[in-house]
Amino acid sequence: MEKILIVDDSTIQATQLKSILDADYEITVAQTAEEGLGYARCEDFSLILLDVVLPGMDGFMLLKRLQEEIITRSVPVILITSLSDIENEQRGFTLGAVDYITKPFHPVIVQARVNTHVKLYRYRKQVEQQSMTDQLTGIANRRKYELYSSDKWEEVVRLRIPFSVCMIDIDKFKVYNDTFGHPSGDKVITAVADVLSKYLRRATDFVARYGGEEFVAMIVGDEARKVFGYMEQIRKQIEDLHMEQDPSVGKWVTVSCGGVTVIPKNGDKYSTYLQIADAMLYDAKKDGRNRVVWFGDDMKQWKSVTCL
Repeated sequence: MEKILIVDDSTIQATQLKSILDADYEITVAQTAEEGLGYARCEDFSLILLDVVLPGMDGFMLLKRLQEEIITRSVPVILITSLSDIENEQRGFTLGAVDYITKPFHPVIVQARVNTHVKLYRYRKQVEQQSMTDQLTGIANRRKYELYSSDKWEEVVRLRIPFSVCMIDIDKFKVYNDTFGHPSGDKVITAVADVLSKYLRRATDFVARYGGEEFVAMIVGDEARKVFGYMEQIRKQIEDLHMEQDPSVGKWVTVSCGGVTVIPKNGDKYSTYLQIADAMLYDAKKDGRNRVVWFGDDMKQWKSVTCL
């Protein structure tokens, strides 16, 4: 059931709206803008019904805050108001509202407008999900990665918390494809993606298919030694799948990983650390493949000792 957030300081009005909608939707009610912002940050709503007149922070200010935050900016907002002048309508639409509902409420109109915007939101999310998903593996694709990395980098710079980026590449994948064929190669790519998804599944983890046989992962909040350990587990798990490799290369399919951990500061660029991660991946390949090479936040390079 789709979730709707009602932000209205009037218990009577909120109850009336809830009674109109709660047969079809899961309703949450907040009586202040601050409470509404807290709910919006923590739950996955398909629509927010927002009263313009609120104590303290008014509805227009809350709408502006919702539009500024990454996790809430895509949620449609319908403003609830008894104000009917064009100036206020223009202000609401300028700030990002999708529609208006005026008081007193007419149940049929409320239901129609809410249903329309929930359906539009659901459709948009479905299209976005499809466009952001790698069709072979089901994980995020390069487009999703580009958007996520930009937003996440801004967040970690602001919060000054550890951030790790890692490049993962299937060793000698061209040889594998030439030996076993592309359909088998697709199965290997999918198997590697499954392992990455299994180990990197926290809310602070992100993994995407970067292109071909290469993947990129981002981990927020953990210090370098711990992330290095995660990637070692992933490398070992992929080797332990015992996917047969061309004998001229090795016994099993393996991956090489290169990464870096940093506590970023203002002025730092994400592209700099992505290049460092790529350089660490190059070192892993050069040193024999099937290993993790990491540039830690202590400015030291760590390497796994395993090899083919």
